[in-house]
Amino acid sequence: MINRVKEWDPLGFGIDFYETEACDVVSVASAFDDADYIAKKIQNIYLVSFEERIAIEKCKALACELLVLKEGGSCEL
Repeated sequence: MINRVKEWDPLGFGIDFYETEACDVVSVASAFDDADYIAKKIQNIYLVSFEERIAIEKCKALACELLVLKEGGSCEL
C-alpha cells in the first residue's frame, strides 16, 4: 500500500517526497474500512503537511484503491 500512496503524488512533488504522509495514510487505511472516512483523513493529512486541500474525489479514489489492496475486494466511488 505504501508504494501506491507514494505513486499517487497529488501535488506533483515526486514520489519520494511523501514518506511521512504515505505512512500516515497507510496507517489510516489499515485501521478503518469506510472509504469516505479514509478519504477525509487523507485530505486532512495533506492539508496539514502542505496547506493545500486536495479534492475529496481524488482522496476517495485513493481510499477505494487502498481498501481493494487491503481486502482484495471492491469499493464504490
